[in-house]
Amino acid sequence: MTDLHCLSIRELTEGLANAQFSSRELTQHYLKRIEKIDAQVKAYVTVTAEQALAQADAADAAIKAGNATALTGVPIAHKDIFCTQGIKTTAGSKMLDNFISPYDATVVAKGKAAGLVTLGKVNMDEFAMGSTSESSYFGATKNPWALDHVPGGSSGGSAAVVAADLAPFATGTDTGGSIRQPASFCGLTGLKPTYGRVSRFGMIAYASSLDQGGPMARSAEDCAYLMNVMAGHDAKDSTSMDKDVDDYVANLNGTSVKGLRIGIPKQYFNVEGLDADVKARVEESLKKLEEMGATLVEIDLNMTEAYVPTYYLIAPAEASSNLSRYDGVRYGYRCEEPKDLLDL
Repeated sequence: MTDLHCLSIRELTEGLANAQFSSRELTQHYLKRIEKIDAQVKAYVTVTAEQALAQADAADAAIKAGNATALTGVPIAHKDIFCTQGIKTTAGSKMLDNFISPYDATVVAKGKAAGLVTLGKVNMDEFAMGSTSESSYFGATKNPWALDHVPGGSSGGSAAVVAADLAPFATGTDTGGSIRQPASFCGLTGLKPTYGRVSRFGMIAYASSLDQGGPMARSAEDCAYLMNVMAGHDAKDSTSMDKDVDDYVANLNGTSVKGLRIGIPKQYFNVEGLDADVKARVEESLKKLEEMGATLVEIDLNMTEAYVPTYYLIAPAEASSNLSRYDGVRYGYRCEEPKDLLDL
């Protein structure tokens, strides 16, 4: 069972269901890998070994009793921006270094209800502001493929644990690329769902009108499994979309792309700094889709130059409001014996 970390989510679920291995064995396997490898990658902020084994035992009991869901017993890592009851939630900041959440984020609660086993909380750029995972109070996370490279950010810890096989999949959050970019840097699949598809309740806010939680995994199918758990309406989130959740796994395979029209923004292929190899890989994928029956249509996004400046108006404005609570008085870390108000 030395290669359990090489299995896909589908293979893990089938192995658990068929008693080829137990959730405890699977969880112990990942905990041993974390102990052996994470000192180099530096992806985990908190490893919840004792809780994970207890959840694994409960999952094994549920499987034995015939009460399992599709993902019961599968381990997961959560970006340290999702509140977890009784476990430290830091958002990569010294300001929250001593914060033990009294409740679970909806995404975490959904994972527990589905029988997922939480291995721990993973590193990120402080308050999700960054694209390298170097700004965390807990130190920089490394790219497992090349330790002298960054894994991207802000969900760099989530990308690194999956790429290093320290978790089968992980949750991340994306405001302006914080799932998609680290997924790219680490050779993974990452999805920013449509806004409102995943609840933001218990997800520490950066820019509320842009933030979305989403899955990070080794393949589209693995992400689909996690999306089946994460997605759905939440009455605790006023921006949550009240719409039925599709079965993303069932809809993924066997669906023909014949007749599908795919828009290709011409501005994205004529931009300064575009890596030639990246462009070639994208063009290869588009050609493959065309061979499978899709129609490629060039489109003109003639306001592309305004996107980034608009983002940098919205995101910092909302962040200044969201982060104002972390002043050491109402919330968060406070310095020892402040001399005066300014020092405080």
